[in-house]
Amino acid sequence: MRPDVIVVGLGTMGAATAYELARRGARVLGLDRFTPPHGRGSHAGGSRIIRLAYAEGADYVPLLRRAYELWPEVGKAAGVELMTTTGGLMIGPPDSTVVGGALASARTHGLGHELLDAGEVRQRFPAFTPADGEVALYEEVAGLVRPEAAIGAYLRLARGAGADLRYGVTVTGSRGTADGVLVETTDGPLAAARLVLSPGAWAPALLAGLGVPLVVQRRVQHYWRTPNEDHALGRMPIWIWEYEPGRAAYGLPAAGPADPTAPGASPAVPGVKAALHHGADATDPDAGVGEATPAEVAAMRTWLAGRLPALAATGWLGAKPCLYTLTPDEHFLVGRHPRDEAVFVAAGFSGHGFKFAPVLGEILADLALTGRTAHPVALFAPDRFGPGRLAPGDAGLAGSP
Repeated sequence: MRPDVIVVGLGTMGAATAYELARRGARVLGLDRFTPPHGRGSHAGGSRIIRLAYAEGADYVPLLRRAYELWPEVGKAAGVELMTTTGGLMIGPPDSTVVGGALASARTHGLGHELLDAGEVRQRFPAFTPADGEVALYEEVAGLVRPEAAIGAYLRLARGAGADLRYGVTVTGSRGTADGVLVETTDGPLAAARLVLSPGAWAPALLAGLGVPLVVQRRVQHYWRTPNEDHALGRMPIWIWEYEPGRAAYGLPAAGPADPTAPGASPAVPGVKAALHHGADATDPDAGVGEATPAEVAAMRTWLAGRLPALAATGWLGAKPCLYTLTPDEHFLVGRHPRDEAVFVAAGFSGHGFKFAPVLGEILADLALTGRTAHPVALFAPDRFGPGRLAPGDAGLAGSP
């Protein structure tokens, strides 16, 4: 029987969408060239930050509130803990985007937060040594989500709800038909009423018809031995630190699963994570992601030395590269394809999308089944980069982990 919806790409957003569609009774066919979770895209590395006071814009906060509701529900359904609250520090100069943007979101939506000067940060969180002119916004509800465990959970739940998931199948293109879409694959053509494209780092090729100049860049997540209890889970908050205008680093405490024997649990993260969020290392996802270089390790250690000195002085345990798929303004692409009413896209998550997976699964299921959603998604319109729509210099610091 022909599926109602084909979902292309079963990583973060595709897995959540396949589950949400199947849970609602739709006939779902999911396709992926690999077998998620895997290390070829953006979701590997054991942990991702989740936060409410969102520096990227107050428009994200309603979606985040829904994601905060859904992550525990998905974890309970799958029998694995996916989200852990740690508290979070947004650090930088008072006029930085990380601090000012988070503060604007907190004030707009009445979110609980504290503003700390550098001395208060050093006293309450001894792992950190901000300069005297820096400040921090502290948010108690911030924390982390486990990406491999989450994707594995979503795929098991989707299959349990009746979704047909096929791995090792590469999609080469698609076209509209009189009653839906035809998807060209290495297993031959497949037809459906609707199509959701969530191709991750392969978006520049599969979504070329959008006319959006998507760029895929490599980033490196570094792991360090936990030097003392101030850096341990339960004491150390997640953090994002704007150290120059438009440049940020971030980190998380070591975050193994609460129950490593649970179905789909991630391997334990080997240590405290610290990474530079920004870079310009364009890459081809088909070529794979290169390992960390000695120069990259040295640069990360140098950055930490003046800010988290005990971490810089401890042992480097390894690194995990990942891919960012960036839009020009670093906001997402989510919505109906402007050239095909039966096709919906989810791409360009620009290094800050993972935390939204549950609510984006709802949004994409809404769109694929009804053509509309009650969630606010105008910011992510795939046709927003038409002629004259993006002025030079609009990109800004619109994506943090």
